[in-house]
Amino acid sequence: MYSQSMAPPEPKDDRRVTRIEIAPKTIFLVLLAILGVWVAQALWNVVVVILVALIMVGAVLPIVHFFERHGVKRSIALALIYIGAFLIITGLLFLTLPPLVSQLLEILENAPKERQKLVAFLSDYKVLKPIAQSLKTLPLDQVVTSSAQKLLGYSSYVLTAIGYAVTTMFLSIYLIADAKRVNGALYAVVPRAYHLRLARILLNLETIVGGYIRGQLITSLAITIFTFVLLTGLGVPDSLALAIFAGLTDVIPFIGGVLASGPAVIASIGQGAPVAIIVVIAMIIYQEFESRILVPRLYGRVLRMSSALVVVALLIGGTLMGILGALLALPVAAGLQMIVREMRVELPGEDVDDTKQRARDQRAEQVYEQLSAGAPATEAAQIAGDLAVKIRENEHHGRTITDVLPTLDRDRPGTED
Repeated sequence: MYSQSMAPPEPKDDRRVTRIEIAPKTIFLVLLAILGVWVAQALWNVVVVILVALIMVGAVLPIVHFFERHGVKRSIALALIYIGAFLIITGLLFLTLPPLVSQLLEILENAPKERQKLVAFLSDYKVLKPIAQSLKTLPLDQVVTSSAQKLLGYSSYVLTAIGYAVTTMFLSIYLIADAKRVNGALYAVVPRAYHLRLARILLNLETIVGGYIRGQLITSLAITIFTFVLLTGLGVPDSLALAIFAGLTDVIPFIGGVLASGPAVIASIGQGAPVAIIVVIAMIIYQEFESRILVPRLYGRVLRMSSALVVVALLIGGTLMGILGALLALPVAAGLQMIVREMRVELPGEDVDDTKQRARDQRAEQVYEQLSAGAPATEAAQIAGDLAVKIRENEHHGRTITDVLPTLDRDRPGTED
């Protein structure tokens, strides 16, 4: 019988116990992020309205500044801009919709006759006889009726979109008319250490949005002129309405070219097959010219986006919000890319030495702190905006941040020359 001292030792437990502790702050941040996602999803329409209104502000604000430099008050400038835009849009719709509706009704009226002609043409070829038989048995009346019912069903969506558009327009007017108070409220909630970065971001956003809108206007005007000259030269009726429609739909990514060319090609069929073929070839060549030459030159310097990023942004925007998302994708993506760049965020895979840039940023922030010491939020916003403009101007001339000090200090309210 073994004694207690001679008992075999107990085996050691080599298992390690891992304890995972989550700080209360981390839990709070995760819950806050989940709440933010839920609120954004619930208020998605409101977010879209605000986003579109901000883009409208970025597009209209340079025109307002132009009028103000020529002695026009901001309220009068806003009235001139928005009333002028309303009259232009109304005029374009008046020139475009009646001829296109008349053309659509004529197509629907002549559809049975045209189907018979097409069936007779395809029946002459053995390979195309199955297609001719399918067209012959197609219930054309039912297709037209169902299409009309679907269009009536979309009328409620159109009215809703008009309501959102009016709300967005008035919100943009308010943001521009009361810009000082809005800027003051924005700068009041942002820590003062980030005021200058915020001013640079707002300045660059205005440049991005303004450049994007100008690019859209130029491309739309170019395809309008091209389509009008092409159709007029070939004797196609309603060439002006078709050209304006092409210009309006050209702004839609991916499908804009098809929508712009479709009515023009259909209208040219009545002039004969050779004319229709010429229109098809000419529109395809122009779309290639616009996508490969015109668009890169117009957007390349302003948006500073690679081709891959452009495609990804358009796909994401179109998936999330359809046509509206595709329209907003490029300026939003360019704006996010610019914000990341201005915040000096180091992205994975980048090997850039920005020590000098960070030193210049620190010096600029010190200058801003000197100029805005004791100033209220509204005045601090003005100082930050002026400093951001001066810094960008001096960067083009190779000057340092200290060259900005005398000019801004002299321009501050309450200082003497």
